[in-house]
Amino acid sequence: MSDVAVHQPEHSVVEQTSTGIPSKKILLWSFLASDCMLFGCLVANHVVYRASPPPGTIDPRTVFDIELTSVSTFVLLMSSLMMALSVSAIEKNNLKSFRRCVLTTCFFGLIFLSFQVYEFQYFVYQDGLTLQSSIFGSTFFVLTGTHGIHVAIGVIWLMSLFFYSFTGRLTHKEAIDVETAGLYWHFVDIVWIVVFTVVYLLEYV
Repeated sequence: MSDVAVHQPEHSVVEQTSTGIPSKKILLWSFLASDCMLFGCLVANHVVYRASPPPGTIDPRTVFDIELTSVSTFVLLMSSLMMALSVSAIEKNNLKSFRRCVLTTCFFGLIFLSFQVYEFQYFVYQDGLTLQSSIFGSTFFVLTGTHGIHVAIGVIWLMSLFFYSFTGRLTHKEAIDVETAGLYWHFVDIVWIVVFTVVYLLEYV
């Protein structure tokens, strides 16, 4: 099978359902809805705590490196662009472009995770901030750590699609598989925008 896009690709095979929406999308949207509630609770917990912090609470501005986190945020947002290009490429049956774009997406995701690991290590070893050290440490690490796990899952998912594309069974007819992975990845990026705004930026307002 050629890796080059055909000039007039066939349309993707769309599953016929009673709702008109593919079952894989419905399943993913259901999962994302439950994930919204999870992150909503974690964000609300952090906001409530920051609204009335107990005496002696550490000032986050003394430990945050807003420039570093801004760079990692930009990298993650750029990964969403590459993910969109990956979906477009597979819909055109251009496997070469798909592999290039999805690998770049994974690379950006790994860079983001590297930034997060570095930040966590800095907080722990330089500032003594841990899950047990304070309520701020607990809410911060649980919220950002949960998001980091979601990014890691997304990277594994996309890498599996990359390797699957070499089997000859991932074509434009199975573009829904890449599209659902893309929806998950965009959701993770949107969640981080909320987390970055609430946890980091609001501290400087």
